[in-house]
Amino acid sequence: MTEPIVVVAAALYDTGGRLLAARRSAPPELAGRWELPGGKVEPGESPERALVRELREELGVDADPVARVPGEWPLKPGYVLRVWRCDLRSGDPLPLQDHDELRWLGPDEIWSVDWLDQDVPAVKDTVSGTA
Repeated sequence: MTEPIVVVAAALYDTGGRLLAARRSAPPELAGRWELPGGKVEPGESPERALVRELREELGVDADPVARVPGEWPLKPGYVLRVWRCDLRSGDPLPLQDHDELRWLGPDEIWSVDWLDQDVPAVKDTVSGTA
């Protein structure tokens, strides 16, 4: 059995404790729904390094992975999602790739967006880990 491809995502919080959500613009079956930003780990790359790279490419920011959120969540067959709580080091997030809108969500707004089905359990565990 082959190891799953790891997809990393950031639970990126600002200094006010708001979580960053990104709305997908592609592919068509995911467009318009929201996710935690991130991407695939490349061969020979650590998950933390992949996360830093993906946030730079997708949002134009530098962030520090602080702690992994316990657990992992299945995506499509052969893929698994792992999430890290991250602090924004520098830059203002912009939807540069794969997204057409970003929102900072306060604790009372977390469920005001239509999260991708596969992100819902990760967001629940991320939010419960901030209490």
